[in-house]
Formats: sequence, C-alpha cells, structure tokens
Amino acid sequence: MNTKIKIASVFMVLCLIVGYSIESKACTRVVYKGPNNTILTGRNMDFGIEIPANQWIFPRGVKRNGEVGKNSIEWVSKYGSLGVSTWDLAIADGMNEKGLVANMLWLDETKYPTFNKEGNTKGMSISLWVQYVLDNFATVAEAVDELRKESFAIVSNYVPGTDRFVTVHLSISDATGDNAILEYIEGKLVIYHDPSYIVMTNDPTYEKQLAITKYWEDVPGNIFLPGSVSASDHFVRASFFINSIPQTDDTRVAVAGIFSVIRNVSVPYGFGIKGSPNLSTTRWRCVADQKELVYYFETTLTPNIFWVDLKKIDFSEKAGVRKLDLSDYKICAGEVSAEFKKSKPLQFLGL
Repeated sequence: MNTKIKIASVFMVLCLIVGYSIESKACTRVVYKGPNNTILTGRNMDFGIEIPANQWIFPRGVKRNGEVGKNSIEWVSKYGSLGVSTWDLAIADGMNEKGLVANMLWLDETKYPTFNKEGNTKGMSISLWVQYVLDNFATVAEAVDELRKESFAIVSNYVPGTDRFVTVHLSISDATGDNAILEYIEGKLVIYHDPSYIVMTNDPTYEKQLAITKYWEDVPGNIFLPGSVSASDHFVRASFFINSIPQTDDTRVAVAGIFSVIRNVSVPYGFGIKGSPNLSTTRWRCVADQKELVYYFETTLTPNIFWVDLKKIDFSEKAGVRKLDLSDYKICAGEVSAEFKKSKPLQFLGL
C-alpha cells in the first residue's frame, strides 16, 4: 500500500472509531522530557466562553473540606502550591513546591459516581480535585496509590451561569517524568499510569487516545498531519511535535519548545463555525518547569508571557494565601512572585 492510500485509510478508520467532530473542546496537555532531569508540562485552556483566570499561592497547613456538606472529606495541605483559578471558584491547573503538576481537562464521556449527601460515602467537590492533589502529594505514584482507593466520591456541578454540567478528567505529572490520567467512566475511576503518557486532550477517553497513537505510528508526520481544530487532531500533532523538537537541558530552549507545541494545537481566538456553538477557543496557556520550579503563563488577550519562580515564594503557614489578580486583562511581564497580594482564601464551589 503506498503512503497516500495508507494515510487516507488511517484517517477514515480514525473518524469511525473516535467520532470525528469539529465541535470538540480541545484543551491539550503535553510533557517535555529533556536530559539531566529536565521535565516540563504545558497545556492550553480552550473553552467556549470567557473563563476568567487568576493565580493563587496556597501555603502549607491550610485546613480544607470537600465542600459537599456534612459528608465532606477533610485534610490539611502538606505542600504549598501555585494554582490557576476559574471564576475564582475552582483550581483548574497548578504546580506544588515538589514539582507535582495537575491539570483538569474537559471530557464529555465522564460520569461520576452517585453521591448521597445523607449517605455514608465521603465526598469532595470537583472544584477541589486539582487542589487536593497539589496539597497532598509529591509524586504521581503517591497520588495514584491513594486515589485508587476511592475513599471519597467526586461530586460535580454546573459551570456558573450556564447549563453545562462539569465533566472533566485529570492529568498528573511529576519532577521524575512520571504521568497518570484519571477518568470517571460509568461511575468508575479508571487510572492510566505510565511515564510514557505524555500527551492528552479533552476527548475521547484516554483508552481511545492510546488507540489513536497506534493508528498513527506508521504515518510519517513530516509528510502528513491532520490539521483541524478537533481534539483528536490536536492529539496527533502534539504527539508528533513533542517528540520532534530538540531535547535539551537549556531551560530557555526547552520552554520555547513546549510553548511552540501547545501553540500549534491552540484554537485561534474568536474562531467559529456556523452551526457549531460549542466550538472552543484558546483562552490561556501555561508551562510548568518541574525541575526549576517555575510556572510560565500567557493569555490570548495580553501581549506577554510572565512567570512565577516558586523558589522565591514563602509557603509557610504564616505567609497566608496570596493572589495575583489578572482581571481586566492585566498585563504582566517577567518574574511576578512579588506582585501577589495577601487575600482571603478562595471559596471553592460546592453543594
């Protein structure tokens, strides 16, 4: 079979298997692995409506509960962290002082376990899923070992002011290059844990994303790559490019490289197709350097990348919660750890 026929055949099979849809929400997350323990995780946030993002510094020693009533789980944060909020009601992305990174991405096929506020099972609001991981674990292995016990139920809710019920899956990466993806399918927790799981997108389920990888293994990316804004196409392009850019321990080059990959799989701002009201546009991007503990960030409506050096942050309990308010398209540049201001704790959305 010649290359052109083979490519066409693979593309047709993929369309049938994963349900090709131009309306797919298409956040993408990639992990860069360079020499000398150079590990970086990058992602873009794609969403169909404006999704205000602020940055928060959370110290060690914060007492939290799952925000679902009397059956909420409770814990005290073991590690300090930097988190990016959505509407100041949830944390969608972040890195803790040990270099553990957690990212929430949409997944339409998600179905959480049933939760009864008056029952015996403990629960935690979806708004706290990322923060729970950042508060409690230093490595992916630690997080997976605990979360697989399913000692509490994840409880979801609607996006504020909309009829969209929040259905997300979670990726975790650490400073050693280990990776895990957690999904709730038909009410059951499914965990994919392997250092090789360096690329993920919103849809489809990660099992099907792994199938996409197999279908494209024999198709030369330097000859053909799918170019639509669908999540499946983003997965293919991100997989090819993250393994094609220079592998280096030069931080400047590594950060530039992973930013270039997630920009390649971003959706142009304001892009739309008639009849596709749920099509998402890229709102912001971030790169977490898990070796140097630096968190880089940019939004599509401001001109600069800025970053936070976690090594400059006091994460002790006495330092308190601090916030970098990015509302009204605030322009930041360079290292901004000193620009965080003391703040009331973020009130996570619950029941």
